[in-house]
Amino acid sequence: MAKFNEHGLRHTLANEVHARPFERLEAPVLVSHVALLTGEGSVQTGLAHITALCERMDVSPPDPGINHFAGDFGEFRCKWECHAEFDSYSFFVKGGGGDPFADTAIAAVPEEWLEELSGDLLVASHLVLEAAAAQERDRDILHCLFSEESLAGSRVAGGHAEVWADFRLHEDGFSRILVRDMGLRPRQAGRLTQRMLEIETYRILALLSLPLAREAGPEIGDAAGVLSEITERMPGIEGLEDERSALGELTGLAARLERLASRNTYRFSASAAYYELVEKRVAAMREERIEGTQTIGEFMDRRMAPAMRTCQTMAARQDRLAERVARTTGLLRTRVDLAMEAQNRDLLRSMDRRARLQLRLQETVEGLSIAAISYYLVGLVGYAAKGFAASGFPVPVALVTGLSIPVVVLIVWLALQRVRRRLARDDVDAKP
Repeated sequence: MAKFNEHGLRHTLANEVHARPFERLEAPVLVSHVALLTGEGSVQTGLAHITALCERMDVSPPDPGINHFAGDFGEFRCKWECHAEFDSYSFFVKGGGGDPFADTAIAAVPEEWLEELSGDLLVASHLVLEAAAAQERDRDILHCLFSEESLAGSRVAGGHAEVWADFRLHEDGFSRILVRDMGLRPRQAGRLTQRMLEIETYRILALLSLPLAREAGPEIGDAAGVLSEITERMPGIEGLEDERSALGELTGLAARLERLASRNTYRFSASAAYYELVEKRVAAMREERIEGTQTIGEFMDRRMAPAMRTCQTMAARQDRLAERVARTTGLLRTRVDLAMEAQNRDLLRSMDRRARLQLRLQETVEGLSIAAISYYLVGLVGYAAKGFAASGFPVPVALVTGLSIPVVVLIVWLALQRVRRRLARDDVDAKP
């Protein structure tokens, strides 16, 4: 086989689609899942935490530089994933009793290690995967486990499982998800479990922008009012100083909106991406209605979709307002530029008049200079003629002096013209 020059990332990219495989789960299984908001660039911190757990439990630690790990710690399995702005930890314990949420998987994890996890707890959920042989629960029992007002459930995975959830925090601070295995293969059970946990995680992450949207609403409304007031005032603005003052107000308003955008834009964009993931995970479950119960998709559409539309609307208002400010600023800046051009034109005209006056004055001074220089030179010629006459030479002083006048004037005029041409030539050569 030919020897190719291999790209350094070839194996990494080829293995990326095989990273973070689903767990193989066989009911009954208890699952506890937590997600902590850590910010970007937290992979080393999360890796250090999971390495510490491995060393504590005498398990082979993960390789340096990875951003996910799954390992068996004897009493429990742990799956760690580092995402763009959060770390998630899922704990799996085999077994489960009659009361599905009486025991939890996270109870088997060392409490001291859990307290050392970095980041702010954002998602905490208990999921129970029970076998079909377990006692089937009627509506009254389900209402004891979940909130009746927000209970959602459906048959999924082609009818091979049922899922129930109310998406509420219960007394222990965890939400609850119940999955009834009715013929799932281990990989299917792992995929379904992962999807339900991801729906809960991405749902909360998507809603992070809702408080920002509510806070931004009054501020955007106030900024829109300021812009409208400036826009209405623009036709009556006269004078360069008033235009500059209005331009200063618009610049301040643009800076204010830019600060607002820098605070909100990333969160709004991230929420839209998380909400899209929620919709995809719900669609992948292939829900079938259980009579008398809302599906998870219906719950998300009724409870979560309005919040997301609020965020999307606020993001759109923010962008449109910034565009309006930019357009208004451009119009006003054009007015200021035109006014400044008119001032510059008047200034150039004034300078041109001054230049013409200066040229005329210069020509007058130049004529006087010729007369003055010629007067002194003729005087010198007269003195020279008198000197020769005093020495005995027959020199007609008056005649010589008179005849020298036109000659001297011509010589002085020619000399000044030559100087002017040289200066003009040097000025042309000096221009770029």
